[in-house]
Amino acid sequence: MLDKGEIICLLKEAAFDVKEYWVTSGAAMVLYGMKELTRDIDLGCTSRMADELENEGYCVEVLHDGSRKIVFSRTIEIFENWVEDKVILLEGLPVVSVDGMIMMKEKLGREKDLEDIRLINKFRNSMP
Repeated sequence: MLDKGEIICLLKEAAFDVKEYWVTSGAAMVLYGMKELTRDIDLGCTSRMADELENEGYCVEVLHDGSRKIVFSRTIEIFENWVEDKVILLEGLPVVSVDGMIMMKEKLGREKDLEDIRLINKFRNSMP
């Protein structure tokens, strides 16, 4: 399981261009302080970054919608053009907005995503 410090460290080590990727899902929730730990880091990325990673030889899977999923490491998976709403900088890292996270999790619709939506809404309602 990864905490906020480990997520920041792993992403700084990866040295991705902050204009080319964004943090999503559980890792974004940890960065926002909505939960303490996540089991992996899911990122969205531009097609340009996906092309670069594919050319560098990373494992690429083409998804049903034609976009690519790239396995960067044991803990980081990257999804081409997976974003809703906007991206903001948080802790110096590009992170999908709170509204964007809700939209993305609603589209996935899995039980764990519905639980995450409840946590996100609880967090949003506690903000001043």
